[in-house]
Amino acid sequence: MNHDLTPAGRALVRHFDELFPGDAAVLLPPAPGPIAGLVPNLHVLRTRPPDGGLVYATVGLWDATQRDGHGLEFVLHAPGPADEAHVETLTMVAYYHASGGDYVLDHGHTVPIGRPWLPGSGCDHLLVSLPYPWGPDLEECPLPGGHARVLWLLPITGAEKRFRHDHDLEALEQRLEDAGIVPTDPLRRCVVSG
Repeated sequence: MNHDLTPAGRALVRHFDELFPGDAAVLLPPAPGPIAGLVPNLHVLRTRPPDGGLVYATVGLWDATQRDGHGLEFVLHAPGPADEAHVETLTMVAYYHASGGDYVLDHGHTVPIGRPWLPGSGCDHLLVSLPYPWGPDLEECPLPGGHARVLWLLPITGAEKRFRHDHDLEALEQRLEDAGIVPTDPLRRCVVSG
């Protein structure tokens, strides 16, 4: 499927292969729906990071949304085994972001999933965060004609989303860190009351 990728998409796949060597990335088609109208070259990459679980990432979102060579791609860290629900989640986020206007996402924003992240999970929103588990090596991806900023989609609860909006991003991130959450645990407890 690499032949279907744009030069920027190929560079992004190389970026993930270099950061997570040993497990070749798999490219998957997006979930069915209207995404092709907004992001015609969208793919979802799936790979296995050394810290466990699976990483899913958008590939091709930058091509459809970049401005002056600057744009975003998103990554989601999930438990194994592979699950099509994560492809659906990333396709939804890509559509949301590519819709423009008030829907454009950036660091610190939250987005509703519309369902539990995984069955039984209290997390039904995503926090657009810096990719703390992998640092700037993942976040900063040079591409032909510019660069992509790769941001992490961290599953959070509705109460945590409200806390972020009532307080601020740093306060929520501190709560998450103090609680020592395991980001890939869909059954983790909420770190705020209410």
